[in-house]
Amino acid sequence: MHKRHSAWAFCLAGASFFFGGNALASDVAEFYRGKTIDIVVGYSAGGSYDAYARLVGRFIGAHVPGQPRTIIRQMAGGGSRIAANHVFNVAPRDGTVMATADQAMPVQQAVGDPDIKFDTSKLNWIGNPTADNNLLVVWHTVNIHTIDDIRRREVILGATGINTSSQYAQALNSIAGTKFKIVLGYPGAAEMGLAMEKGEIMSHTAPWAAWKASRPDWIRDKKINIIFQVGLQRARELPDVPLLMDYAQNDLDRGALRLFSAAAAIGRPLFSTPNTPAERIEALRRAFDATMKDPEFLKAAAQSGMDIDPVSGSELQKIVTEIVSAPKEVTQRLSAIIVLPDQRKN
Repeated sequence: MHKRHSAWAFCLAGASFFFGGNALASDVAEFYRGKTIDIVVGYSAGGSYDAYARLVGRFIGAHVPGQPRTIIRQMAGGGSRIAANHVFNVAPRDGTVMATADQAMPVQQAVGDPDIKFDTSKLNWIGNPTADNNLLVVWHTVNIHTIDDIRRREVILGATGINTSSQYAQALNSIAGTKFKIVLGYPGAAEMGLAMEKGEIMSHTAPWAAWKASRPDWIRDKKINIIFQVGLQRARELPDVPLLMDYAQNDLDRGALRLFSAAAAIGRPLFSTPNTPAERIEALRRAFDATMKDPEFLKAAAQSGMDIDPVSGSELQKIVTEIVSAPKEVTQRLSAIIVLPDQRKN
């Protein structure tokens, strides 16, 4: 009798879980049916953040229960901080808004950036379509090929703001004696690429996948010289290009640059609002994972020359939490080496 009772209780529990799960799925589908998911892009059109957001946005709605529409909304400014602040503090917390913004926001939070007016670990991270190293390149006519060249000669670098687009170069100014002159205020990679062609700037940063997708002719025709890459290990296709971490002068600097480089795994992320119903976040994460396996999505990515090397939302959540919890001595050292000269207190 006891065994039969236990088996019956197990069956009831299983049925309750099954029907409860179905009810939740049905509720999620009912919520999203007929709705639109806004995908907020923190940079101007034409750059890699925009390109990946648009690519994922074309397919992810079909994998969300209820099949909502998706629409891209540009919200450039502040090195994508305006968009991120909007999503955290203003956007509805119901699962109808996702965004993409600077991959280094968790690092910026860890070092105490005053423009990060939110806790990145409380954002709901949905996924990253490509974990990819960032590259700093110099235009070919400048005739700069190595860090030693930039120790001897000033190189004008364009950047969107106080973020990785400027701070990789500033880190090398601090620890390796380079002479990058940093010009802030460009809306995105498209504008910086044009400025580099015109001779307005000599250098800027972008992911390896973005260079391959948006400027394959520059790579083919050797119009850019790759100076260094930023990631935890060298890209398979760039085994001879040094890592930013290779220029560390001591263990503390190495730890600081390793923390800085960890943001490469965050890539071109999608995240949603904090305090959003858990079942909707789970639905968005499942939809993202399904999109990464969608044959039509993969075909479109290949046709556009866009690498796909996804990181799941749950993995991103863990990476972000670990970054913002980094040891104080490491974050203090990183803060000291990436701060721009006009930010320093007299």
